[in-house]
Amino acid sequence: MTNQTDPTGNTPDSDQIRRAPKVLLHDHLDGGLRPGTIVELAHASGYTPHLPETDPDRLGVWFREAADSGSLERYLETFSHTVGVMQTRDALFRVAAECAEDLAVDGVVYAEVRYAPEQHLEGGLSLEEVVEAVNEGFREGERRARADGNRIRVGALLTAMRHAARALEIAELANRYRDLGVVGFDIAGAEAGFPPTRHLDAFEYLKRENNHFTIHAGEAFGLPSIWQALQWCGADRLGHGVRIIDDIQVHEDGSVKLGRLASYVRDKRIPLEMCPSSNLQTGAARSYAEHPIGLLRRLHFRATVNTDNRLMSHTSMSREFEHLVEAFGYTLDDMQWFSVNAMKSAFIPFDERLAMINDVIKPGYAELKSEWLFRQTASTSGSVDEQS
Repeated sequence: MTNQTDPTGNTPDSDQIRRAPKVLLHDHLDGGLRPGTIVELAHASGYTPHLPETDPDRLGVWFREAADSGSLERYLETFSHTVGVMQTRDALFRVAAECAEDLAVDGVVYAEVRYAPEQHLEGGLSLEEVVEAVNEGFREGERRARADGNRIRVGALLTAMRHAARALEIAELANRYRDLGVVGFDIAGAEAGFPPTRHLDAFEYLKRENNHFTIHAGEAFGLPSIWQALQWCGADRLGHGVRIIDDIQVHEDGSVKLGRLASYVRDKRIPLEMCPSSNLQTGAARSYAEHPIGLLRRLHFRATVNTDNRLMSHTSMSREFEHLVEAFGYTLDDMQWFSVNAMKSAFIPFDERLAMINDVIKPGYAELKSEWLFRQTASTSGSVDEQS
């Protein structure tokens, strides 16, 4: 497939995609466990009778099939099992450490991983103990990754459930730990019937405290969810935001007209945390080739590529990019564009974002592009040699 943006056509192979420095903004901690870890934690906590499978390989298949089933009940059940084994300090520490390791092996250099502390209290932990266990796990995972020759920085996003009534409490918790590993706040859960405006007190508190937050909006619900998240709540980023496509008209001659909301999102450079594989599972897109990210990238929205739930979607950042490279002919330049977009949109200080872009991301892609250039040169030289 022809690349849309770079005439050189330096399409990366799977190894280059894995080695490319990637930035992840939307990843759920309870959606990325290793199946083997679930089995072991279940055995240690007595949760094993509740698991649908006790063999790690079969359990991994069960998670993927349940998430692909089209049944909301089965999809939600997958999280009941992961959350079910994440109720102790040791379990949270282990899951967080392995999360950082797995992302680093996949070439992720910066990640913001979210979780809902209120879902991990059944074993008697306090909200503070949950946050501290996860933060310590991320630091341990970063150390292990460095020891293996990989580099990653992980920040936590504390999530409040939009159907519950603890958003302000979780926002205050995020603010207390903002210099100790927590970089921002999020709300998640069913959009329909639970608008973000139910939690205005939390968002107004965070704005008063000059803190950062993202809101799941425009995934299963349409433009009103996005509008409320931005104009009522003041979100810095949109979790998914895929339904912004409903405010964009593509005419038969290929010309495009943006509605008022889509224009606002693009003009204000509001980051869209797009999760292609997850969107296919939830019906927000029918195929990778038809995913709105293709049009949004072409129109220069601040689109980013994310995993959402790596276990349920059987995905990784590398797999997400492999699908997009195949669907849209994206090159290393496109991958760099998405990665820089994400790093610009991260919730860490500006100077630290800039250092990551200039000292890690751009040099990493330059090295990969030089590999491609030398391969092409060697290939051309070989052809000339054969002809002489």
